[in-house]
Parts: sequence; C-alpha cells; structure tokens
Amino acid sequence: MEELYKLIRQFEGLHKLKNDGLVYEYVCPAGVRTIGYGTTRFPKDVHVITKDQAELWMQEEADQCLRSALKLSPCLNKESNKKQAAIADFIYNLGSGAYKSSTLKKKVDACDWEAAAYQIRKWVWGGGKKLPGLIIRRELEAQLLLDD
Repeated sequence: MEELYKLIRQFEGLHKLKNDGLVYEYVCPAGVRTIGYGTTRFPKDVHVITKDQAELWMQEEADQCLRSALKLSPCLNKESNKKQAAIADFIYNLGSGAYKSSTLKKKVDACDWEAAAYQIRKWVWGGGKKLPGLIIRRELEAQLLLDD
C-alpha cells in the first residue's frame, strides 16, 4: 500500500545512507538498534545494507503491520486506505503489542474516529522524552483517521 510506504519513508527516513550508497545501522532516539527505514528486527551480525535492501525490508515490515492492523481491528477492512495506513504506521512505529492493549484500538474498533484521533495524538514519547518528530507523525495519523 503506497500510502503506508509514503508515511514510513517520510517519518522514518533512510538514515545513515552514506556516499558509498550503503545504509548503516544506528541507535534511534528511543535507544533501539535500527537500520534503514526504522527496521529494528534484523540479524545481530548485520551492520550495513544496501538502499534496495532497506526498501525491501521496509515494505515487508509495513505489509506485515497492515495485516496485523486488519487482524487486530477487523472493522478497518471496511475503512479507507488512509485509516488503514494510519493504524499500520502506528504499528510500524510502536509495535502491535502497544496497539493491541491500547485505548486507541478500542476507539478504532468502535469506529469512533474523533476519539481515535485524540488517542493516537497521545503516543508522542520515546526514550522518556516527548519527541517533536512523533508529535508531527501522530498529528498526520490523526488527520488520516478523520479523513473520509
């Protein structure tokens, strides 16, 4: 889903792309070992990948997050790509466990989009700090939830 890939590219960015065309691992603001477009699940012995590998991993992980979103909140199957992308992007960023146990999920399941937008805006903390990038990301996700 291109809408989801676009969100991830915008907010995760392709960090540590060097002049040699390779992408290097880094530690994200929350203190997690990361590579490419925010990918956190990769082999411990991998420290460098190609730009194409970063794109492939991002798309595979994004597709998995979308499947998780649709499984955890089946009502999303009847909703717009924008609403699906907002929740899948949230899961890409924070994981399905955070979504599964959240008030956000309860509001999505009730199709209460105003309340869901309010809830998603609360998830702006990383590493014990309020992160400006997360504030912007959550606002865009909230807008997607409110968009018909």
